[in-house]
Amino acid sequence: MILPVVAYGSPVLRKVATDIDKNYEGLPQLIENMWETMYKADGVGLAAPQVGLPIRIFVIDTASMEDKDESLKTFKKVFINAHIVEEDGEPWAFNEGCLSLPGIREDVKRKSKIRIKYVDENFNVLDEVYDGIKARVIQHEYDHIEGVVFTDRLTPLKRRILKSKLSNIAKGKVDIGYKMKFPL
Repeated sequence: MILPVVAYGSPVLRKVATDIDKNYEGLPQLIENMWETMYKADGVGLAAPQVGLPIRIFVIDTASMEDKDESLKTFKKVFINAHIVEEDGEPWAFNEGCLSLPGIREDVKRKSKIRIKYVDENFNVLDEVYDGIKARVIQHEYDHIEGVVFTDRLTPLKRRILKSKLSNIAKGKVDIGYKMKFPL
């Protein structure tokens, strides 16, 4: 089932999400719905807060970005109860967008390498290191479970320039090709 993506301005996007256990009701269906929602919206990642749930889950499938790095073709994962334990490397800029902020794309600087601990959809405990675009996509989705959106990482001037666009998104004054839920 395709879920509505919550828009910028929704309080759930500002909450630090909570860990869940393997008995979380409807978890397999939620994960399936998140995949379906992400694909319908042409995204490469989707976090539970973006569908209105303040829990620590996000899904990533970077196959559509394989032109930037061939290894992205097969990078598809579910991250549950994720916690980035280390970030390293020189910050580098890359153009990002977000399903909760349609129509806005900006260069965001992030560290090039991360170490993340999480459990997969079968609750296997994992401790992995990622770099490059994989690390970036993980960091973007991870921000969502920490109550952060990518525009928070822009300069104050850039945020002021985007203020009216962000206000319009919150009011539903956007042209989108997927189901959304607006706060205002």
